[in-house]
Amino acid sequence: MAIRTPVRAVMALLVPALALGATVGLAAAPASAAVWSSCDQWGSTTLNGYTLYNDIWGSGAGSQCIWANSGTNWGVWANHPNTGGIKAYPNSKKVINKSITSLTSLTSSYNVTVPSSGAYNTSYDIWDTDYDYEIMLWVNKTGAVGPLGTSQGNLTLGGHTWTVYKGNNGANDVFSFVRTSNSSSGTVNILPILKWIKDTKGWFGNETIGDVQFGFEITSSSGGLDFAANSLTVSGG
Repeated sequence: MAIRTPVRAVMALLVPALALGATVGLAAAPASAAVWSSCDQWGSTTLNGYTLYNDIWGSGAGSQCIWANSGTNWGVWANHPNTGGIKAYPNSKKVINKSITSLTSLTSSYNVTVPSSGAYNTSYDIWDTDYDYEIMLWVNKTGAVGPLGTSQGNLTLGGHTWTVYKGNNGANDVFSFVRTSNSSSGTVNILPILKWIKDTKGWFGNETIGDVQFGFEITSSSGGLDFAANSLTVSGG
């Protein structure tokens, strides 16, 4: 289950310091020198309108380094043990700060390279400004991972077919849309999904969408695995 705190940027205040493994060098980054890289637990930077986070937030984590050529071209090397529980969510965030009814569009395109082993999902993590609601869009998954909550059936919307899950992690409601087949590239029309939750299901009202995050929710990557967001764009207004 993906039970996670809503504000990972402040997880250092909420989670005891992790006993991180030996920090790996910048050789974990791509052969060409990246514009930015960090092996820090909460390492972050802002590049061309996107904020990148290393975000090692779960207990029992190993070591992890993030690199970026831009906010839309970045990756991570992670070596987390083969144990249960999410260890990290390295991601790139775009701030929206518009209500659902005031949005005329909200779309994203992605192209990723992910390993064939380990346990992880590649997902969007979308939050309202009050962090009452979390909307996850899983575009691929590998290994023993699964969403929080109970299945609400399948739905074709936003250019993809999903199995929808509804749950609560004790702090906020979580709506997970898990793609019925893995995808490494594509475009997601996010706004119809938000309107479906609001208008068709009535699970929330006219929320103001704060953040659209995209990244890799890693449970295990023993021995060290590479993940890359080759290209990512989030646009809307």
